[in-house]
Amino acid sequence: MTTLPDWPHPRWIAHRGAGKLAPENTLAAFRLGASHGYRAFECDVKLSADDVPFLLHDDTLDRTTTDAQGRAADRPWGALSRLDAGGWHSAAYAGEPLASLQAVATWLRRNRAWLDLEIKPTEGDEERTGRIVATEVARLWAGDATPPLLSSFRPESLAGARDAAPGLARALLVDTDWPGWLDLALQLGCVAAITNHQLMDAALLARLHQAGLRALVYTVNDPVRASELLAIGIDGIITDAVDRFAPG
Repeated sequence: MTTLPDWPHPRWIAHRGAGKLAPENTLAAFRLGASHGYRAFECDVKLSADDVPFLLHDDTLDRTTTDAQGRAADRPWGALSRLDAGGWHSAAYAGEPLASLQAVATWLRRNRAWLDLEIKPTEGDEERTGRIVATEVARLWAGDATPPLLSSFRPESLAGARDAAPGLARALLVDTDWPGWLDLALQLGCVAAITNHQLMDAALLARLHQAGLRALVYTVNDPVRASELLAIGIDGIITDAVDRFAPG
């Protein structure tokens, strides 16, 4: 019988902190997600021009900052940290700054919360981003019994993370059923696969468990679909709907 890795983590995971209810990937979002009872979170991390890991989904600042445009990777953290990453969402969050990974780590550890950290490299910087992020995670969560799960759509980033901090758990993100992804996840030493929820069914979940991998899905906001996934024994559900799903 295949032995699955230990999985002491909450099943419900708040997407980018609090889904769409607060400006994504900010500390304000994490606080709001926590106010709804969530103790597991997902967010995106990339590198500034001076290699400071910080939270941002896109390569550019255009969508989620009100006072800057262009590639975030071209700016040092000192400049990025002064930008408004909340006003685009609503007036209530105007002035909310971008979050450094260090600030997020401090908040999570003090609140005893767990993180699925998606390595979201700027195009062309995949492997190096994985190495630097993993090195920082190992430092920031040193001595923590439940450090983050490092996930990515980019195998190069996971390889870099593995080489820099082999003791940290990794997961391959999968959006489409492309040939060989399960074999690649195993080659990368992943402990889990996180798939688009539309790919997941009982047969795929069984394949993953038989291969020794945990099975998680994103981004589930429909109660009927959530019930289907819970019924087949899914290990984790990433959701925007933190106000509708009780994270039991």
